[in-house]
Amino acid sequence: MGRCPPARIMAKSFFSRFTSSRPKQISVFDGQDLKRAVLAGQAWLEQHREAINALNVFPVPDGDTGTNMTLTMRAATKDIIDSPETSASAIAAIFSRGALMGARGNSGVILSQILRGISKGLDSKTTFTAVDFAAALQESARLAYSAVIKPVEGTILTVIRECAEAAQQSAANGSNLSAMLGDTVRAAHASVARTPDLLPTLKQAGVVDAGGQGLATILEGVWRYSRGESLTMSAREHRQEAAEAQQKGMVTVEEEFGYEVVFLLEGDNLDVDSIRQTIIDMGGVSTVVAGDKTLLKVHTHTPTPGKILDYGVGLGSLQDINIENLQAQSLRYAAESARERGVAMPDTARAVESATLNGRSGGGTSAAVATPVAAPPAEELRTGDIGTVAVAAGDGWVELFQSLGVSNIVPGGQTMNPSTQELLEAVQHCPASKVILLPNNGNVIMSARQVPELANGKEVYVVPSDSLPQGVGALLAFNFEADFPTNCHEMEQASKRVQTAEITRAVRTVQIDGVNVTEGDIIGLVNNRLVTAGTDRLSVVRDTLTRMNVGQYEIVTLYSGDGITSATASEMAQHIKGWFPAQEIEVVRGGQPYYDYIISAE
Repeated sequence: MGRCPPARIMAKSFFSRFTSSRPKQISVFDGQDLKRAVLAGQAWLEQHREAINALNVFPVPDGDTGTNMTLTMRAATKDIIDSPETSASAIAAIFSRGALMGARGNSGVILSQILRGISKGLDSKTTFTAVDFAAALQESARLAYSAVIKPVEGTILTVIRECAEAAQQSAANGSNLSAMLGDTVRAAHASVARTPDLLPTLKQAGVVDAGGQGLATILEGVWRYSRGESLTMSAREHRQEAAEAQQKGMVTVEEEFGYEVVFLLEGDNLDVDSIRQTIIDMGGVSTVVAGDKTLLKVHTHTPTPGKILDYGVGLGSLQDINIENLQAQSLRYAAESARERGVAMPDTARAVESATLNGRSGGGTSAAVATPVAAPPAEELRTGDIGTVAVAAGDGWVELFQSLGVSNIVPGGQTMNPSTQELLEAVQHCPASKVILLPNNGNVIMSARQVPELANGKEVYVVPSDSLPQGVGALLAFNFEADFPTNCHEMEQASKRVQTAEITRAVRTVQIDGVNVTEGDIIGLVNNRLVTAGTDRLSVVRDTLTRMNVGQYEIVTLYSGDGITSATASEMAQHIKGWFPAQEIEVVRGGQPYYDYIISAE
């Protein structure tokens, strides 16, 4: 493995394309300048979303940092696009609130705190200068660090701190806003390039920190706005980015143009597996279908949204339909910024703007993937003053949590992290004044932790379950006769006693934690740590369970994923019983996407 992570060269190549331009002499921003600058940052992030997604440390199918930050920025900007506010503090307050509610994943939550810091730093300011913005970035760094229980250097936290330091030094030297932004962007790239030296797992994987790269990309867009430069990458630049990524061994995801389609499907005897496969066969990409026989949440990317909706109508009633033009979303923001600044727009951006203004845009502009609606509750909910909300992906998991008395279920999990808004609405619709929230995914915990302060009139406690089996373990510890604090404590302790293993396929080639992985290998993880890889599923499962020390536990539960038949799951359970005859083996259909098996031991 070389000393230079692949994205380091990638970032430098993007940066070098516009560092030679002469900056404009901008000394003061008002609210409209701030609006367009933030839109520019969002547009530039959209252009690099998949490259950021590819910066995944572990070779598991959850490299969604770019997507989470993009969706968070969409939520932040959706209410300022048409705002006529000229006060910087007013615009900042709007995008800060939007980012908080739309934050997805750990990177999205930290980004929302960075935007909140800008808002606090610009409080009561109609206009601002380089000195003001540098002070705001200092507040951003403070809030970002405070949002993380155990801050780790070599992450987006390091990048925002070093950006704030560079901005403050530049402003102190008398730089105007544009020049200060340039110094800040240079500091951002230098900080990102150093992240592997601060975080060993990044160096092992040969990547830089994805969250830090996302922040540097947003700041690039802001700086480009201040210089009046284009905010749309050309096809040649996209090809160059892909070539550079491939040359350095990075996984690249083909740019998904077309439409993002999300809706709720209500019907009778809905077949989750059949519906998911039909949508995939119709050309749906990144398809996730979660729910039960009466209510499903559907998410897919497709060039023909009408075909997907027609199919859904044939199955039942559609609700909360959201169609997003994936390319137009980015280009609209670029066009908005360019039009306001009088900058020449690329032909594609101009065409999208024209179509949007004439009502021909291919989709809405909602910042969220879909209006969050809790899955239907079980027939017999827990009564009393305590309710529970859980995040789950897979029809089997939904049914299991319902059978355990969960009041509301939020569809989502790996690769499809729910927003703070979705979690909050599920809590607000819970028929109890005290609510225990189970995120059931390590990348959802931070979003969940934002809910207690937002849930007016309800007392909310987050049990930091970072896997679905931990959520089950917590619910099994619920005591109807105990009070709220006791249940919170006992459920959290119970979740910690559950060991979780996951079996999936590697999405990239990497060497990490002493394990050599080739793209396409079957890999095993224990409590989110990569432990083994190979080409034979049976061998990988056995090795994973051995490293999990399954022999020390009494009960092993095998949750089969989407695409694993009941016969295949039963056969696997027989093998496990043969390897570990003293353990009790249970088989449950989970239906989770991406992971063939999730295995718990307790």
